[in-house]
Amino acid sequence: MPAARFEQPILSLFRIVTGLLFACHGAATLFNVLGGPHGAMPSTGEWPSWWAAVIQLIGGVLVLIGLSTRTAALLCSGSMAYAYFVNHQGDGLLPIENGGESAVLFCWAFLLIAALGPGQWSLAALLNRLARRREEVSTHLSNA
Repeated sequence: MPAARFEQPILSLFRIVTGLLFACHGAATLFNVLGGPHGAMPSTGEWPSWWAAVIQLIGGVLVLIGLSTRTAALLCSGSMAYAYFVNHQGDGLLPIENGGESAVLFCWAFLLIAALGPGQWSLAALLNRLARRREEVSTHLSNA
């Protein structure tokens, strides 16, 4: 199937863009950059806003580079589910009514990444290839 050859690159690009956008949210909130936080900057350790921003920044970067991707994406997905139900659901039934569209989209995007993995263009895939190559060289040298 011709389209199958694009699955891994597209998955990788989806992961990279999603991780980058999420990390930008965290950086904006924590460091008042990229347009700053959408509200007041949270104090260090403030629940839940400071912790959410830390998850956004660190989880977003891990997903972006493709390292510990499934775990990071699952944590990011859960944080967005929490954000939706705690911060948005009370303002209306549907995301369009309560301003929770981005929380819902991030939640499901990260769940998809957690289920499918990082794709071929990830730091984890690169490290696996290097480890296999090192093992092959080691095996070849010990057999010589």
